[in-house]
Amino acid sequence: MKKKPNKKKLPKPKQETKADAGTNDIIRLNKYIASAGVCSRREADKLIEDGKVQVNGNIVTSLGIKVKESDNVVVDGKQINPEKHIYVLLNKPKNTISTTSDEKDRQTVIDLIEDATGRRVYPVGRLDRNTTGLILLTNDGELAHRLMHPSYKVRKVYQVETPHILTDEQLTALRQGVELEDGPARAYKVDRHPVLANAIRMSIIEGRNHQVKRMIEAIGSEVINLKRIIYAGLTIDGLRTGRWRYLNRKEVLEMRQLVKLLDKKTLKL
Repeated sequence: MKKKPNKKKLPKPKQETKADAGTNDIIRLNKYIASAGVCSRREADKLIEDGKVQVNGNIVTSLGIKVKESDNVVVDGKQINPEKHIYVLLNKPKNTISTTSDEKDRQTVIDLIEDATGRRVYPVGRLDRNTTGLILLTNDGELAHRLMHPSYKVRKVYQVETPHILTDEQLTALRQGVELEDGPARAYKVDRHPVLANAIRMSIIEGRNHQVKRMIEAIGSEVINLKRIIYAGLTIDGLRTGRWRYLNRKEVLEMRQLVKLLDKKTLKL
């Protein structure tokens, strides 16, 4: 009789223990899923609890599971792989779309950086086609999710040019709040531009569609030029229009701390 070949059993996922703390070769399963850009860690926990995640062929429902990068992880029937996170800051020019592709074949923010980075990244939020300035692109899905979530109150600062000099009363109205068709909106802070007489710097925390333009219209004026100059503590100082750069380690740490992905005392990413 021929011997039946031994079937190689796939290793079961590893349960987290205190001894695992600080090791470099294993990570929590929810972090692995988030690192692959599938969703946030919290959403990954829900997928695990719902039995939609398999590790090495085994369905897992425990939130304490840890895996190795070499493990076979499947989410909703699709195999995933974590990527090394990269963070790109772009000074977006006019007539550029803040999406990964455009059906009208217009220039997108991805077109400006994709060939140089060699990695697949996504814009965090959007800027209107003719709005210029700072936009962040990354493959860090968890960070992107938190930056866009209103509960983290990420501050955005815009340089707003209008046809005429706005009055003190109009600036006060922006600070106190104006009524829009989708509810009241208030600027976090408003200052006059130090050089341009017909420009202001306005900070907002919300991110509704065309919010800055609609707020300016609500006080009886209009926007002729709009540029985002600060986002989540990042600035475009020294970065020419259409150019981009990688964030440095300090910037990434501070941004992750801002949305509570890191404690202020944490030294490692």
